[in-house]
Amino acid sequence: VLLLASAAALAQLAPPTPVVEFHYDVVARFPHDPQAFTQGLLYRDGALYESTGLHGRSSVRKVELATGKVLQQHDIDASYFGEGLTDWDDRLVQLTWQSGVGFVYALDSFEPLRRFEYPGEGWGLARSDRELVMSDGSPQLRFLDPDTLAETRRLTVTYQGQPLRGLNELEMVEDRLYANVWPGDWIVIIDPATGAVTGRVDLSGLLPADQRAGGVDVLNGIAWDADGKRLFVTGKLWPSLFQIRLKPAPP
Repeated sequence: VLLLASAAALAQLAPPTPVVEFHYDVVARFPHDPQAFTQGLLYRDGALYESTGLHGRSSVRKVELATGKVLQQHDIDASYFGEGLTDWDDRLVQLTWQSGVGFVYALDSFEPLRRFEYPGEGWGLARSDRELVMSDGSPQLRFLDPDTLAETRRLTVTYQGQPLRGLNELEMVEDRLYANVWPGDWIVIIDPATGAVTGRVDLSGLLPADQRAGGVDVLNGIAWDADGKRLFVTGKLWPSLFQIRLKPAPP
């Protein structure tokens, strides 16, 4: 998943940042719709909000954490492949994959409010206190004005000094940006000021092997409960969503 840059480009990058390896403990396990091709995930006001993908199956959902029950759902046109999702004030913002179009919805009713456009592909979407951050599968993150949704700047993500491809679903966790890395069951932890990966965790054993049949795909979906300090993860077509706790791996 690493894209090697030219020697000239690498010379302009900061020296490699040490990467902390993390292990994890499973704190809790919850049901998850195995038909949901999870592309975006967030936690707000006691519920999960989820964006699902695949043509003809893409949607925005409000989901009850404890049961996995879909409480509210808005399906998007079959011509669009749903991708990343985040919230801003009383709105939800959703990307699509290859259409160059995103959608804004009312948080409470899922009523479509507007659409916006961007060049290239849409993958993951998250937010800080000041701006939205978007991935497109490349090593670059795009930062968006949360009101106009216009791109304001870009940042290259590097792993040990080398640009990192495959950045997918995103979530701000305190002062760090967490990202799924496609195609695999890895999460990297990024310093949003520099783009350097400062940590990573291998979650390839999280979903038991006997539950990976029937087209179950890779890990994708990270949500953070800031008040409860809870971290949730799931995957595309996974039958479960997990609350996990990260811990540095022993030296």
